[in-house]
Amino acid sequence: MQDWLPALVWTDYRLAVLVTVSFPLALLIWAAFRRAEAVQRLLIIYWRVASLLAITVLLMIAALPISYLTSFLARVLIPISLWFWVDLNEEIDDLPKNSFKLTVTSWRWGITAYCIVGALFQITSLPCALMTKDAILTNPACRIWLDAPWGFKEVFFANSGDTFLGFWGIVGLVIYVLYLGHFVMFRLGKQGRTAVMS
Repeated sequence: MQDWLPALVWTDYRLAVLVTVSFPLALLIWAAFRRAEAVQRLLIIYWRVASLLAITVLLMIAALPISYLTSFLARVLIPISLWFWVDLNEEIDDLPKNSFKLTVTSWRWGITAYCIVGALFQITSLPCALMTKDAILTNPACRIWLDAPWGFKEVFFANSGDTFLGFWGIVGLVIYVLYLGHFVMFRLGKQGRTAVMS
């Protein structure tokens, strides 16, 4: 295993906290103060989709193989959720040119680039999704992806067991898949690329 890989994985997790959590949360608050409904709707959709990242952290704490697949899929689904909606794209394009619009646009492009690069980087970890948990724990190339979630657990869930957190990760994943399946099978055909909120 390359010496630079652990540092790169940790950098990725630090960037994820900034780009996928802190910044969009601040942007949502700013959009609420500005009463920018299109941006608020976009960010609500974003948070629904990006919740797969939080689910992935719980699954990785338990070293469950599926976490490598969910991590990759989250990087694919997030950019789609930000650019898919024709009506929101038009409304955001029509916003007055100011620092708010520049920030929203910069974040959309920034997180899109971050997710694409991250997805390409994580392709190398996808074989870990086909291994057993024991094999993952003994494989340095797979283990490296677990260090940051384990560090997160020590800070925020030190008194919780890995199995307990993994259970909630599985519950979250089941709910996520059911919601996504319902959207794709029933709502997408009716609403198309219009961000109709239910």
